Amino acid sequence: MPARRRVPPTEGHDALQVWRAAPDAAPRTVVATAVRYTLEELAARSPGRSVEVRVPPFGAVQCIAGPRHTRGTPPNVIETDARTWLDLVVGARTWDDAKQGGTVRASGQRADLADRLPLFP
Repeated sequence: MPARRRVPPTEGHDALQVWRAAPDAAPRTVVATAVRYTLEELAARSPGRSVEVRVPPFGAVQCIAGPRHTRGTPPNVIETDARTWLDLVVGARTWDDAKQGGTVRASGQRADLADRLPLFP
């Protein structure tokens, strides 16, 4: 079953464009909408429940086909901040650079988004 969208795609796309134009000046509500929209887009493009991607405090999704968890902390978790996430989504930063720089924390064998990002180059 595809992930349920909570952010209308046009609203999310608009928020992402506002953020792209001025990443350091975008209002928190715009950042929140852009993060939620792009997380939903990741889940739609890579459906599944084997990896949880977290961008606190704005949202989290489960994605990527494979074994799924049912309780507790999932075995494959990716966590990052909003700026790093949006940089990854638009291709302003690579997965490897963010991981080596410590702004992405990934645990578990399947916790790798290198071949799924950027979403909106």
